[in-house]
Amino acid sequence: MNPAVIELRNGVYWVGVKDWARRTFDGLIPLPHGTSYNAYVVRGSAKTALVDTVNPGFEGELLAKVGVVVDPAELDYVVMNHAEPDHAGAIPAVLAAAPRAKLVLTAKGAEMVVRYYPVPRERMQIVQDGEEVDLGGRTLRFIDAPFLHWPETMFTYAVEDKVLFPCDFFGAHTAAGVYADEVADLPLRAQMYFGEIMMPFRKAGERALKKLAGLPLELIAPSHGPLWRQPERILSLYRRWTAGETRPKVVVGYVSMWGSTERLVRVAAEALLGQGIEIAVHELSHVDVGDLAGDLVDARAIVLGAPTVLGALHPAALHAAHLVRTLRPPLRYAAVLSSYGWGGGALRQAGEILGPTGIEVVGAVEVHGAPDADAEAQVGALAAELAAKVRGSR
Repeated sequence: MNPAVIELRNGVYWVGVKDWARRTFDGLIPLPHGTSYNAYVVRGSAKTALVDTVNPGFEGELLAKVGVVVDPAELDYVVMNHAEPDHAGAIPAVLAAAPRAKLVLTAKGAEMVVRYYPVPRERMQIVQDGEEVDLGGRTLRFIDAPFLHWPETMFTYAVEDKVLFPCDFFGAHTAAGVYADEVADLPLRAQMYFGEIMMPFRKAGERALKKLAGLPLELIAPSHGPLWRQPERILSLYRRWTAGETRPKVVVGYVSMWGSTERLVRVAAEALLGQGIEIAVHELSHVDVGDLAGDLVDARAIVLGAPTVLGALHPAALHAAHLVRTLRPPLRYAAVLSSYGWGGGALRQAGEILGPTGIEVVGAVEVHGAPDADAEAQVGALAAELAAKVRGSR
């Protein structure tokens, strides 16, 4: 067997692509360790299915790997769990090479395919929640999982093999390893990925986990990152993350121009540490969005430090504040620290952005110029109040 193709079970194969060189995703998310586009061939005694495809540009590699297992022309089904191009971009090439194959997808997926990929309706097989296809001694069951993280998403479950193909759910952005237990920092990578991709859809994630409860699982094979052959490891994490469980932890995100805001932030950070609070500090002018999103997954509060620039938040802090509003982390509290030279405005804009999130802004300290002892005392008192709220909630 070609070493580039990995047999996961008798008749179940990984035929995906490791993208070692990719460094950004969605023009936003850094990929310091690359990523993978996982695709799988499932062979029965009568029929064969390809579950998911790969990113545009890797069609030839995918078809070559499929060809190690089965002639692509003999594929009976191509399963589209998710229409995003990193998983569905090779569908036109695969269907061209597999003239008898049906594209299996949800009704919402069919609407999206018409827009994104020129697939004729007669080549689609629309499936409902719980519907199955028989490959001959091997059954694929389709589980509707909308908004994980697009409206058309579904999971595919290989019943006899107890293997779940959940596409983006349970994934991680790294090209390292084959199995999760081979990658030491994978839980951290998975938390970052959850923060970047799944955190705004926690309720949908909870619904999906309820559907999976009681389902026998021996392998979870997502479409990004290593595979979980100890499924409870990632299931237990996702149960906590989708439930919005937090720790006594504060994310401190700041940017400073001439040191005044940084001084306020240092006072706050040291005061929080002195109160026994875990802190995660991010300098926002060169923050890794993945690191920030990962820390937001289980934090109870945020301290936003930002000077005023031309009557508004410093652009780096503005970006961070918008990320908080967009990603909808389970934060309960916030504090804002700011400084200005000749005119304020940062506090007002921070309130306008954070206000609609439902996060309680415990307080704010703003200084004109460099902070003095009185300002530092105010920050210390604010940090103590924030720490008390963080310790008192869950």
